[in-house]
Amino acid sequence: MPTLKKQLNSANPAPLGLLGFGMTTILLNLHNADIFPLGSMILAMGIFYGGIAQIIAGIMEWKKENTFGMTAFISYGLFWLSLVAILVMPKLGWAEAATPVAMSAYLIMWGLFTLIMFIGTLKLSGSLQLVFATLTILFFLLAAGDITGNATIAKIAGYEGIFCGLTAFYTATAQILNRVYKKQILPL
Repeated sequence: MPTLKKQLNSANPAPLGLLGFGMTTILLNLHNADIFPLGSMILAMGIFYGGIAQIIAGIMEWKKENTFGMTAFISYGLFWLSLVAILVMPKLGWAEAATPVAMSAYLIMWGLFTLIMFIGTLKLSGSLQLVFATLTILFFLLAAGDITGNATIAKIAGYEGIFCGLTAFYTATAQILNRVYKKQILPL
């Protein structure tokens, strides 16, 4: 029987990070699609599963010497934590609310980062390419919705974001099931 250390070193942390990202993205974008209001459920997911779980997955990727996975998971984990802070800090009286122009700048920077990460996926699986391509589009749609104040663009971004989150959810599911069954159950 393998030791606990060997079991930990052989685990694939990517499904944890992908699920943290995917599930949180789906829930936030259900709000962006105007299906339900922004509330504690989304904020809690942003802190704990989208934020902390992805950072943990990124640290585990670092231990596996996977620069791409480490950079992606820690960066997007910190994205979720910073987004929650942007939304909550004004309500606590700690800072002024971000203006639409400031939020657009924030989202554009994340879109540019994601575009660079997408280029990195061109050497990886097709499912990861789809995750990062749809996420790049999502960030630029969200920025366009904020800068223009156009509710239709924001709603379209919400539906596109739901699809993006589902691609991450699928990729995580495929990685888990393929590993458990030791064969390709779902294509990547």
